[in-house]
Amino acid sequence: MSHKAGFVSIIGKPNAGKSTLMNALVGEKLSIITPKAQTTRHRILGIVNEENYQIVFSDTPGIIKPRYGLQDSMMSSVKGALTDADLILFVTDINEQYDENDVLEKIIDTTIPMIVLINKIDNATQEEVEEKTAYWQEKLNPKHIYAISALHLYNLDGIMEMVLDHLPEHAPFYDKEDLTDRTQRFFVSEIIREKIFNNYQKEIPYSTEVVITSFKEEEKITRISAEIIVERDSQKNILIGKGGAMLKKVGTEARKDIEKFLDQKVFLETFVKVVPDWRSKKNYLKSFGYEN
Repeated sequence: MSHKAGFVSIIGKPNAGKSTLMNALVGEKLSIITPKAQTTRHRILGIVNEENYQIVFSDTPGIIKPRYGLQDSMMSSVKGALTDADLILFVTDINEQYDENDVLEKIIDTTIPMIVLINKIDNATQEEVEEKTAYWQEKLNPKHIYAISALHLYNLDGIMEMVLDHLPEHAPFYDKEDLTDRTQRFFVSEIIREKIFNNYQKEIPYSTEVVITSFKEEEKITRISAEIIVERDSQKNILIGKGGAMLKKVGTEARKDIEKFLDQKVFLETFVKVVPDWRSKKNYLKSFGYEN
C-alpha cells in the first residue's frame, strides 16, 4: 500500500483563525485560543495519522511587521514553516483587506502550492463570499479557495481531501502514535499563558512569558512550578492583583485545564519574576525557546 506524508503550513494575519483551524483539523486542542491578536508565538505541529497517510500541520504566529526581538523570532518561525512546506493553507478573515505593501506579500512570494481559506463566514452573505473569492483569486491565484468556519467546523472535510491530493508519497516523518512534537511542559506553559491572555488587558499578556521550573510526576499527582515573567514591577503588581486574587484566579483556571490535559490531579504553584525588556534580549529569548 502506498503512503503519503508531508508538511502543511497554516499562515495568515493575527486573529484570522489559524489556531482554531489546526485544532479542528487535528481533532485536539494543541494551540491556545483567545480573542486577542498575536496569541500564538511558536510554530506548533499537529500530526494527523491514518494507515495510508501522515499530515504534519504547522500552526504559526500571525504575520506582522516586527517591532522587537520576540516578534522577529515569531516571524522567523513563520518563514521556517514555509521552508519545508509541501502545501500552504493561507487563512484570511472574511472582513480582512489585502495590503499590497504588507510583509505578507513577501512571505507568500513562493512556488509552494497554496489554498486560500476564507474564514469566519458565519454571518456573511453569499454575495460577500463570492466577492472575496474573486478578490483572492485575482490577488494570489491560489490552487483552490474555500469558504469555511473553523469555529463551527463548516466545510473542513473538503480541506482534508484537498490536502491529501497535494501530499507526496513518502514514509511517515514521525511515529504514528505522535500527535505533536512539543512536550507536556510546553503545553502546560501555554495553558497558563492562555489564562493570562483571557484575564488581563492592554500590554500585560504581550509582556508575559511562562517558564515551567519544576514538573514532578508522582503516582497520584503531578506537581508543577511555573515562573511568570514580566518586564516591569508595575506589571507584576497588576498580574498578582490585590491580595494575590488575580494570580490565584489564573492559577485555578490553569490547574483545571492542566488536569484535563494530563488526566491527573495537579498541584500548581506560580511565581512572578521581573526581567526588564526580556522581549528584546536575545539571551532570554533563546532560553525561552524562541528562534533566532
